[in-house]
Amino acid sequence: QVQLVESGGGLVQPGGFLRLSCAASGRFFGIDVMGWYRQTPGKQRDLVAAITSGGRTNYADSVKGRFIISRDNAKNTVTLQMNNLESEDTAVYYCTANVRTTFFSRDDYWGQGTQVTVSS
Repeated sequence: QVQLVESGGGLVQPGGFLRLSCAASGRFFGIDVMGWYRQTPGKQRDLVAAITSGGRTNYADSVKGRFIISRDNAKNTVTLQMNNLESEDTAVYYCTANVRTTFFSRDDYWGQGTQVTVSS
């Protein structure tokens, strides 16, 4: 079984910053893509940023230039540095990983979510 554990959410003022971290544990062969999604009440879960094992990144247009995603393949961790936060960034943030659970198969796993609130 694979587990993703997130940390780093909280309350911050507009213009501030937060750093989210996610660590994967369990038995698996490797992790291809790791990323972060966010969701607000009544809306779908949307991609914020993703990163491949080779370091290629993809960002939502709304966070480009403000957020930075990175990962440590040796530690199976992914980090989201969020700068210049805006009230519109308020959401529950979920870590996700596309995990090679066997030699032939991949499965998507999700963390439990961490609340980020941007408010004065």
